[in-house]
Amino acid sequence: MNRIRKLTGRRENGSSSVSFVLIAPALVLVIGFLIFAGRISIAGNVVESSAAAAARDASLARTEAGSIANASEAARRVMGQQGVDCSSLNVDIDTSGLRVPLGQIGTVRATVTCQADLSDIGIPGIPGSKTLTSTASSPVDAYRQK
Repeated sequence: MNRIRKLTGRRENGSSSVSFVLIAPALVLVIGFLIFAGRISIAGNVVESSAAAAARDASLARTEAGSIANASEAARRVMGQQGVDCSSLNVDIDTSGLRVPLGQIGTVRATVTCQADLSDIGIPGIPGSKTLTSTASSPVDAYRQK
């Protein structure tokens, strides 16, 4: 170290703290972006699981009203179990598959839309919320009783 000081003729005290001050904001932004990306990825997977559960439960119902009620309850249950909070959760069910004649296979579709709240991250440039949507379908038993 003394040899370096003798060659340059100046002291380098404090240069590491100046480097840290310059790099710290960039590190905070990178960490914030990683948190944002992770939360979006997890929430997206939960929305997909929620749509699959909603479609499955809707396909087991005997009536359209029961199908819609079952699907909404299943979607909310999965979202709650996985700990994903949505500022708004919309479950849209296509029950046309329940109206097919006996012996034919119908399909019920569920679309789940979640407005994920991300305002607690608080990093500039990251949106306060993100809309996540997923659609799943499930076959209706061709020989179910009505």
